[in-house]
Formats: sequence, structure tokens, C-alpha cells
Amino acid sequence: MLFVLTINQRDSREVGDLVPDLLRELRFVDAVVPFQRSVGDELQGAVDNAAAAVDIALKAIRFRRWHVGIGVGELHVPIPEKIVEAQGYGLVYARRAVNRAQKTGERIPLAVDGPDTQIAAEAEAVLRLLGQIVYTRSEAEWNVLDLMTPGARGQQKLIAQELSITTQAVSKAVVRSHWIEEWATRPAAARLLDLAYGPVSLPPAALAY
Repeated sequence: MLFVLTINQRDSREVGDLVPDLLRELRFVDAVVPFQRSVGDELQGAVDNAAAAVDIALKAIRFRRWHVGIGVGELHVPIPEKIVEAQGYGLVYARRAVNRAQKTGERIPLAVDGPDTQIAAEAEAVLRLLGQIVYTRSEAEWNVLDLMTPGARGQQKLIAQELSITTQAVSKAVVRSHWIEEWATRPAAARLLDLAYGPVSLPPAALAY
């Protein structure tokens, strides 16, 4: 099972080409097809892990400049290293998703598509809620959260020392940002992405990439 992400930039005429910046953020992703510019102000890549797909989508939403489409589906083998040479229903679903993300006008421009459309819609809803949490965080909150490690104990004191702020300030930033709730919900979003693959069958023949 693969998760193809098609991510294209919003308002590129106003802020310039930000594709290189997002590619730097994704350079350490363990991808089946590495993330790369596909055309214009768009990048694409594929991962075989739903949790990774969730993480990538939320990274893009954080920067408030991207439409995100997640396609749940396979690529034809052998899978090439260049996404522009790839084919398969994963790309079809990702394209449909990102096109819908562009057209909806939602504050959180993220969409999911896959063989099981109902579960894909549920995954999309959960990811948009997570995206809303991520989207609304302040720079001061991110200064704290970027130093946090999920599941680690006793780190708030160390972060406070690193940032020269009080432990209470760190704690308040964590609470205000709903960081704990985000990480508690991520597995549910990933599980829904997995389920969106549905039964092992081909999507409708009418789909075209």
C-alpha cells in the first residue's frame, strides 16, 4: 500500500517559489519515491507508511502556503526514482484530492481520496481538524514544540533552559497549542488512511491521471 502526496503552492505569485523550502523540510523522509518538484510550483512523492503521510501533510499545512492531496493507492512496478516517470492509481487519487483541496476554499486546504471513498472522507475530516490545530499555532508556540519529542518525559525543563524561559511558559505553550491532543489523534488519522485502501480491487475505470 502506498500513499502519494501531491502538494502545490498557494499564492506563488505573491511570495515566490517555495518548493525548495518545503523539499528541505522533507529531505529526511523515508520515501518510496523521494519528494521532488513535479511541475511548476508543485511537488510529489510517495511513502508506504500512513503515519509518514500524516506527518508530511501536517508539515505542509503548518506553513500555510500549500494545497495538500493524499492519494491512497499503488504505483506500477517497477517504481521509478523520479515521480514524473511513475504511473498508477495512487497518482490518480492524489491528483483528484489536490484538485479538490484547491477548489473548496477551505481554510485547511487538504483532501484525501482512495478506493473506499467514505473512509477517505473520514480520514480527510480528521486530518483537517489536526490541520486546524497546526495552522493556528503561534511562532512562540512552535519555538517550544520544535524541541519537543513525543513520549519523552522530563523534557520541559530542558526546553525552558534552552529557550531561557520558565518551565511554566513551556507548559502553557504545550497546553495552548494542543500538542498532546495532536499526537494522541495522529494514529487515528493514520489508521483511517490505511483503511481507505479498501478491499483489494481496482478503482473505477473512468479514473484518469
